[in-house]
Amino acid sequence: MDASVVGIRLASGVVTPLVKKLFRGEGAGAGLVDRPVRITSYLSPREQRVLSRDDLRRLSGKLVAEALQAPGEQPLPPDEEAGVATALAVTLHALGDITLEDAQAVEMGPRAFAAELRGAAPATGLGRDAQLFHDRLLETTCLHILNFFTTRSTYIPRALVEIARRQAETIAKIDALLARIPRQDGRDAEFEARYLAYLVKRHSSLTIFGLDLPPGSARWPLDAAYVGLETASRQHDDPFPARLAPPLLGRWAHYRADAADAVLTHRSRVLLRGEAGSGKTTLIQQLTVAASRDGATEGGLVPYVLPLRTLTRYGDPLPAAKDFLAATALKGQSPEGWEDRVLNAGRGLVLIDGIDEIPEPERARARDWLVDLFAAYPGNRWLVASRPSAVRQDWLAGEEFTELALVPMNRAAVASFVTRWHAATEAGEELRDQLLESLTTKPELARLATNPLLCGLICALHRERRGFLPSGRKELYTAALSMLLHRRDRERELRLPEVAEEPQLQLLQRLAYWLIRNGRTEIGRGRAEGLIAAALPSVPAAQALGDAPAVLRHFLDRTGLLRAPTEDTLEFVHRTFQDFLGARAALDEGSLGELTRHADDDQWEDVIRMAVAQGRPLERAAIIGDLLVRDTDRAVLLALASLEYAAELEPELREDVRSAARRLIPPKDEDTARTLGRLGPLVLDLLPRYTEAGYGAHLSVIAAAEAGGEAAVGYLAGYARHADERVHKTLTAAWDRFDVHQYAAEVLTRMDPPPTGLVLDSDAKAAALTGFTGPPDLFVGYLVSRSALARLLGRQPVAGLTLWSFSGGADAEFLRGHTSLRRLRIHAWTDLSDLGALHGLPLEEVSLSLDNSTPLGPALASWPRLRRFSLTGRNGPWSFGDFSEECRPESLDLTGTAPDLAGLGRLRSLRHLGLGYDWRPAGEAAWAELSALRDLRGIEVHPDVLEGLAEFADLPSLRKVWCYDDDKESDPDAEERMLRRFPHARIRRLPQTYDV
Repeated sequence: MDASVVGIRLASGVVTPLVKKLFRGEGAGAGLVDRPVRITSYLSPREQRVLSRDDLRRLSGKLVAEALQAPGEQPLPPDEEAGVATALAVTLHALGDITLEDAQAVEMGPRAFAAELRGAAPATGLGRDAQLFHDRLLETTCLHILNFFTTRSTYIPRALVEIARRQAETIAKIDALLARIPRQDGRDAEFEARYLAYLVKRHSSLTIFGLDLPPGSARWPLDAAYVGLETASRQHDDPFPARLAPPLLGRWAHYRADAADAVLTHRSRVLLRGEAGSGKTTLIQQLTVAASRDGATEGGLVPYVLPLRTLTRYGDPLPAAKDFLAATALKGQSPEGWEDRVLNAGRGLVLIDGIDEIPEPERARARDWLVDLFAAYPGNRWLVASRPSAVRQDWLAGEEFTELALVPMNRAAVASFVTRWHAATEAGEELRDQLLESLTTKPELARLATNPLLCGLICALHRERRGFLPSGRKELYTAALSMLLHRRDRERELRLPEVAEEPQLQLLQRLAYWLIRNGRTEIGRGRAEGLIAAALPSVPAAQALGDAPAVLRHFLDRTGLLRAPTEDTLEFVHRTFQDFLGARAALDEGSLGELTRHADDDQWEDVIRMAVAQGRPLERAAIIGDLLVRDTDRAVLLALASLEYAAELEPELREDVRSAARRLIPPKDEDTARTLGRLGPLVLDLLPRYTEAGYGAHLSVIAAAEAGGEAAVGYLAGYARHADERVHKTLTAAWDRFDVHQYAAEVLTRMDPPPTGLVLDSDAKAAALTGFTGPPDLFVGYLVSRSALARLLGRQPVAGLTLWSFSGGADAEFLRGHTSLRRLRIHAWTDLSDLGALHGLPLEEVSLSLDNSTPLGPALASWPRLRRFSLTGRNGPWSFGDFSEECRPESLDLTGTAPDLAGLGRLRSLRHLGLGYDWRPAGEAAWAELSALRDLRGIEVHPDVLEGLAEFADLPSLRKVWCYDDDKESDPDAEERMLRRFPHARIRRLPQTYDV
């Protein structure tokens, strides 16, 4: 018989009475007295007067007979029934021999329980088929026995007691385990506090290059050193926006008059481009320290600084999240998975420095690495820094990155830098004032002071040379190298081996050229010692310093040109010195062809320019001629840029360069315009004049503004009356890049129409303005004093005025009687409580955010020409009934308030109405007032208002409905009813606005 056909089914109604006979009567409760509760404690076979062995034999016979009554093939011959019944009785008798608890038996299940009984009973001696039938019948019987256990009144309480006991034991064991293992969140918090403190200490200072300072004092506190940088976005309407102080970190940024702050506050991904020395790394330090300090007190963002030149110096793969601390002293000390937990929570501030320092063939891989990180950890903040030409336009645009560029420091920033530098180094006010005067009166020097590195070198050289300064970039670097390599120790009369500058330069330039050729900025200490050792026999004068390790120690300890970011690596203190010395090595080796072969590699651009600056006339001509032969846009631009460095060059070759560059003029886009402008004033001769400029005139203006200098002011003045609005915006925004008074007199006051949105962020700017072609529109920041603004408005009528976070006292008397004023915007002037001076002004557009209880009604009643009115935040009492009977407003925007609509219906000239996020209808009267606006074409409301609008409003001219997006699921039925009610209208979504 096939075992698979043996299936035994016994009806519960038959088996249950038989199973009950196996057990004696039960008691109440959980059975806790008889512990443990064994099956044997209530078996009937233990009491012979209840169930004898013969009784157990008869009970087994009934079970066998019942099983054999199933239809189908008989599993047993008739002569084996008695043997199976006897064997089953013997097996069931083993119930009295096992020591299992009833609850344990139930947990085992019928098959395992049956096996336990077979193991406790003697062998049956049955044949194969009979044994198989016996085993299946036993399992079936055990199933009913176990079911019987679960129905006993003692089982359930007892099982609950057992469960409680086991839970208590488990909890005790877990508590003991947790007592021995620190909580993960506690370890995270402890390490995070340590890490943030490390970042603050690590990044809170800068190096002061080239100063004769006591040991340990050549570090400049970042808080004292950092000067707010400026960025340029690629927005057409924002060619030269605003300060970055501090950027990106919306948590700390405050709304100011600076557009870039607002852009970065609402952006989480930024690609930042900047030339060498422009302050990219310093900016990353500033962001790191700001985030670390905030995170240490509020559990805010956690910065990760990823210097790619360090992380990939040995060809190592770009780091996964778990390796983000690989370039820090805390490598390997974070709790396992800590970086992943921080990034998954969206708390990461990932600052990636040096995309340009990865070899160009590897940048596609770097982009893939970035894209993978963005996908794995959305919701964090990212900044990627690079030189401008290292990656193409829109390199990360597909990943929702905003591209910004650090622009050269304007005069105000340079003056601030010089002042802070002299204060930090205690150089004295006399030297400071002398240098500031030189920067004002010597245009060629002012053109050099365009970034923090060059400003620092100029300050150091000016102090070191007691007022004498070089006039060109080559001369500046040469003098800086001389100061660092030789003059410092000689003038301090240190007892060190006397080694001239040239032997030291010969060795250093070999290190520099090796780094350039290998596309690196860091070199292993062993490799550096090997290069020096190979060169020392050719430079015997340098052997006075000792062997290769001693020479390297000298460069590290005494010159300040090299530094050791890690114990086993070296780098030049700034990439600029590497490029300058690498160019020197290329000239010495005669490797001009190698230079120009790399003309399209951004890492070689500065090397080529420095080679032209340092080369002899024939070498310069050969380099520039080869660049023209290559005839790519980048090579031609590089040749054009090199003209500035070529002290001597044949006039014919200069003209060839200009002719080749004319195909790039006018620039094709804003990035190209800025690239051209960075070449300096020489580009002005190539740019079209106002009379020649066509559609792309604003690009020529951007290039000229980027070039800077007095000559650029004259060029830009020629566009003062250009009709293109983009030209006007560029001219207005470029003021910071030039002398305040000169630019105001020669450009701004000649603009026709007069400037719109002209930013005043200092009293000096306010004092420089006079004599416009018409009333301008001014944006006044919080740094302008009331007295300076009053003097300006006393001599100059204005058509528009924005007062942003102004601190001008309790009244606005300086505006009284300004009959030219048409547009007024006041934001966060918290002290303003008297609006009397505004009464009766011919205002047509007004925007107020006062955040106080100043009554607005009388002012509204006095503005009969009012066409547009905007009210934001918490303001004083007013009503729609306060509007002048004569005014015909076309647009009302009410944000952060919930107005009562009483009186609204009489303003029937309204075309647009923004009721704000908080407004809800108060009843039928509100709908009646709203329905009186028969010409209303657009309305802004909360999505909850849509249903009532569809049911109760009668607005026949409605065309657009804007709904605030509050992250809730929209009601499609309400929107459908809206569209049926207003078939010509369209629904749009608006981001929720907040009072700031």
